[in-house]
Amino acid sequence: QVQLVESGGGLVQNGGSLRLSCAASGSVFSLNSMAWYRQVPGNQRELVARMFSSGNSMYADSVKGRFTISRDNGKNTVYLQMNSLKPEDTAVYYCNLVALGKSSWGQGTQVTVSS
Repeated sequence: QVQLVESGGGLVQNGGSLRLSCAASGSVFSLNSMAWYRQVPGNQRELVARMFSSGNSMYADSVKGRFTISRDNGKNTVYLQMNSLKPEDTAVYYCNLVALGKSSWGQGTQVTVSS
């Protein structure tokens, strides 16, 4: 079983920056992908960015050029550096890990961008 613990959310002004962290523990296999999703009440959870163990990454169009996903394989930790934040980035951000066909989720961390 995998446990994911997120941190780094909070309140920031329009144009500001935040860095989210997600530490994985438990049965974490080396071949996995880690990702960040976000969800606004009433909407579906959407993929923000995903990074594979190979180092390849993918981003939602809405965050390209502003957000950067990175990971420290030795620490089983994934990060999301969020720059030039906008009010529409306000959401609960969830960490996700997929390995051997199984998907695990963190508890979520709130990000609020004030206008």
